[in-house]
Formats: sequence, structure tokens, C-alpha cells
Amino acid sequence: MALVKRTHDDNLPSEQQAGTPKTLEELQQQLQGSHPLERRQAAQDIVDHEGATALLLAQLERETSAVVRQVILTSLTRIGDRDAVFGLAECLRSEDARLRNDAIEAMKEMPDQMAEIVEELLADDDPDVRIFTVNILESLRHPHVEQWLIDVLDHDDHLNVVCTALDLMGEVGTEAAIPALQRVGSRYEDEAYVQFAADMALKRIQSSAE
Repeated sequence: MALVKRTHDDNLPSEQQAGTPKTLEELQQQLQGSHPLERRQAAQDIVDHEGATALLLAQLERETSAVVRQVILTSLTRIGDRDAVFGLAECLRSEDARLRNDAIEAMKEMPDQMAEIVEELLADDDPDVRIFTVNILESLRHPHVEQWLIDVLDHDDHLNVVCTALDLMGEVGTEAAIPALQRVGSRYEDEAYVQFAADMALKRIQSSAE
């Protein structure tokens, strides 16, 4: 008698054989489980569930696997809601440099969503957050990047933030930035690096305009 080829695994529960989607509660348990492969799968599958953002952000803070962390970040960028963007932005305050850098790379992939909160981040009380935000602008490829940098040059009172903005302005600045570069040179006339960076940015802009 010919053997009948099985098309499913009789050892699996019927709901798994049928491919029944897991509930949010089941995915939450899997996301917090002890096995990285299960956590990675849960981080992928949870995307379409309402409430996924909060669970992914909570797991991101405690995740120990670099692979799972990357999947969580990818899922957050896929969701791309305001909570996801703000949650990633909160990672800028983390003492974990790897988490901070991973979050920055994820935010660079969300230019439209990031544009909605850039001004809030550039006004943050923590100068490190403002510096990290300027670093994000470098790859954000958004039409308002130059204006955001002009605002930093005109209004930020922390030297390191201003210098970071000047470095980027030297790469992306146009003739529209010339007045701000001149003003920041006057505002920090005793700071050698500000004078140097502003002068270099002005020369590059003027050279490209010729």
C-alpha cells in the first residue's frame, strides 16, 4: 500500500497547524520569554496589534540579544507612530551607548515622523539630547534640516551643541545660512573653534555659489 504523505505535523496543536494568529497577550509572553528566537519572532509578529509599541519599547530597554534588539527597532520603525518615535527619542538619554546608537540609526529611517518632534528635541534641557538630535539631522534628508541648524546657531546657549551644528552646517549649508554663520561668529567671538568652523562653512558656501 502506498504511503500517504503528511501535509502537517500531527504533533502540533490544532491551532498552530491552522496558523491561527496569536493574541497580543500570547505575543507579550513570547516577547518576554527566555529564548531569543522566540523573542525575535514575537517582535516581528506583534507589529499589527494595537498596543504593540509600548510592549516593544519596554522590551527594548531590557533586551540582551543584539539580534532581537534590531528586530524590535525594525518593528518600531514599521509602526512609526508618535509613541514609537518618542520612545526611541527617550533612548537618547540612556547610559547604554549601544542602545543609544541603535535608536539613532532607527530614527534616521523615519524622516517624516522625526520631523514632527525635532524642534522639541532641539529645545530639550539636556544638551546631550540636543547634540544627538543634530547628529540625526545629518542623515535625515529632510528639507527643513538647514533651518533647524540655523535655529540652533542663533539660539542654543551650549557651546558643544553649537559646534556640532556648525560641523553639519559646513556640509549642508547654502547661502540661506550665511547670516546665521556670521551671527554665531559674533556671538562666540572668543571661541577659536566656532570662528574656524563658521569661517570654513562660509568659504564652502561661497565657493559653491561661484
